Amino acid sequence: MACKASADPNASQLDQLDAMLQCIGEANANSLDTFFLVYASSLVFLMQAGFAMLCAGCVQLKNVQNSMLKNLLDACGAALGFYSVGFAFAYGGMDFSDPQKTFIGTENFFLMGVDNLMFWLFQFAFAASSATIVAGTLAERCQMAAYLCYSLALTGFVYPVVAHSIWSPQGFLSAKAVNPLWGVGAIDFAGSSVVHLTGGSTALIATYLLGPRRGRFYDHRGTPLAEPVEFPGHSAALQMLGAFILWFGWYGFNTGSALSITGPNRDHVISLVAVNTTLAAAS
Repeated sequence: MACKASADPNASQLDQLDAMLQCIGEANANSLDTFFLVYASSLVFLMQAGFAMLCAGCVQLKNVQNSMLKNLLDACGAALGFYSVGFAFAYGGMDFSDPQKTFIGTENFFLMGVDNLMFWLFQFAFAASSATIVAGTLAERCQMAAYLCYSLALTGFVYPVVAHSIWSPQGFLSAKAVNPLWGVGAIDFAGSSVVHLTGGSTALIATYLLGPRRGRFYDHRGTPLAEPVEFPGHSAALQMLGAFILWFGWYGFNTGSALSITGPNRDHVISLVAVNTTLAAAS
């Protein structure tokens, strides 16, 4: 047993017992925190299915397959992009005692030297969520190859830069920095800015660049139509299923942002977050 082996043989039996109990408690706490992040990451990743169902229900029947594949590419592109360079740019070389500010991280590429792999998994799920927010904006108007390139670029560089600036102690906006901006820094508990503002801003830019769907306001020759053509979603059932999956996934998204379930007062914080999530969704 590791705890027994690490005990000081020269200490008294009472001190050895106390040290062993502390070691066991820390090991159990780490195991509980790891399981908590596995649970939270799984729920956040399940939101990919929610976005897929919601998008599939909102598009025309002929475009369902294309829309579903784009959501799959989001998850695949996010995993590869965030594994190779994204995590390193966002959190590489974090040092809570270093007052230096950096634009991006410069270490831990391909997870080299990363001990807390569960933190990577949770942050990957966040990066994938930020990318898939844009899927609805690009529905029925973007080629598959271009979308894959976008997914890799967002999760490999754009999102990590924003995450680094707020969540890394070396970020210029971070509240965890040695000398935070204006004495407080920017506090973003569950990604309202890092995840959703990044995805929403990207969606706005994509909408401007791509324009409306073909046949919506102009015919295929570019002539303006007298009346816009309605493109109703083909399945209200899929839209409703997607909405409930997303609601369910939010319990992992928000409560998991506590990152630990064993710290002092964590039970109250996580419970309050879950209640607020429920009321926010219901409202």
